[in-house]
Amino acid sequence: MEKLVITGGKRLEGTIEISGAKNAALPLMCTPLLTEDPVILTNLPRLADITTLTDLLNHLGVTVTIAGGDGSGSGGRSLTFDASTIADTVAPYDIVRKMRASILVLGPLVARMGEATVSMPGGCAIGNRPIDLHLKALEALGAIIEMEDGYVRATAPDGLKGGAVRFPFVSVGATENILMTATLAKGTTVIENAAREPEITDLANCLISMGARITGAGSETITVEGVEKLHGTTHAVMPDRVEAGSYAVAALMTRGDLLLKNARLADMQAPLDVLAEAGAVISEEAGINGEPGGVRVKSNGHLKGFNIVTQPFPAFPTDMQAQFMALASVADGASVITEAIFENRFMHVPELCRLGADITVTGSSATIRGVPSLKGAQVMATDLRASMSLALAGLVADGDTVINRLYHLDRGYERLEDKLRAVGAQIERVND
Repeated sequence: MEKLVITGGKRLEGTIEISGAKNAALPLMCTPLLTEDPVILTNLPRLADITTLTDLLNHLGVTVTIAGGDGSGSGGRSLTFDASTIADTVAPYDIVRKMRASILVLGPLVARMGEATVSMPGGCAIGNRPIDLHLKALEALGAIIEMEDGYVRATAPDGLKGGAVRFPFVSVGATENILMTATLAKGTTVIENAAREPEITDLANCLISMGARITGAGSETITVEGVEKLHGTTHAVMPDRVEAGSYAVAALMTRGDLLLKNARLADMQAPLDVLAEAGAVISEEAGINGEPGGVRVKSNGHLKGFNIVTQPFPAFPTDMQAQFMALASVADGASVITEAIFENRFMHVPELCRLGADITVTGSSATIRGVPSLKGAQVMATDLRASMSLALAGLVADGDTVINRLYHLDRGYERLEDKLRAVGAQIERVND
């Protein structure tokens, strides 16, 4: 079994190229199901979740070919998706159980084929994430939903019709699913209390380039006028704001100076504001000679505590909570982090405490009292973002930190050890 060994105490300095966003790429990979024409996605990261969804699309009959980089260099990969023939409308358990985003094939399949059967999804065990919002939204467009033997079956033999969808609370996945579905529904669909994340806007932009009629993406109300058919397109996946935010935390924790190439400040304003409060100097840098710019994050030499509450975009993202807890562990004074999105997203706390962190959890809030130093130890990743928090802690811990269960990390961070080594970290992946 692979492990990550990190020897702490190295200052990070240099440039890290930010990959395409996993959370944008996964819904984008479902858009080819809406058309018979090829869809080309560029800047795709090489991640386990991308591979899992590719396997699922292959099972459904989508032909996927790779061109461009292999993920080892700059620019990511380019994949061509040809869904001209849908061979199967069933997404089986053995694939779907690996990744929650697999539910995103449900809506597009129903919209185009009139039916879909998808296993109840798996993924990170970070709390209750029901798919009922996805299903109720599909019902609002006329789909008939049946549940049997752990599978969801949705049918629309006479096609879908536009309707009113109002989410009781913000859901990124449900917004993405119904946004794709509504593009082929007859009439107009209005989505209220829609998610506003940049990944939603990226998906809408791709769909619009395929011929969809969408207005309001990035706001609380999205309007979709259904069209008879969509055509192919070429679309570049947006940069990963969570990856960029994670490396921004690394810059501050190690008292370093990192240029996060490709990162977009507007996509990550809330976490950057907290970093500035904690002691980071942040600037947006323009590209030179055709090269993309990015966001520079460097330490001002001090690191102080902070308070955050996770909320939907544009507020502080839940996907950055664990990384900021690692930061708070070595900050001066006390910090309070309140998790208002997922009720089970403090599973990394015991592992951080194994490294010497002083953390007390009360309900949905954690109080972190900064300590002078952490000490390396054996730790175990419990989910994707938790694994990154342990890597960040290992960068500043005395001695060696050994992180087990790297499959979580590999779901969301492309070439992490290569990128960190290039800016001064002492880190390697080893086999038992």
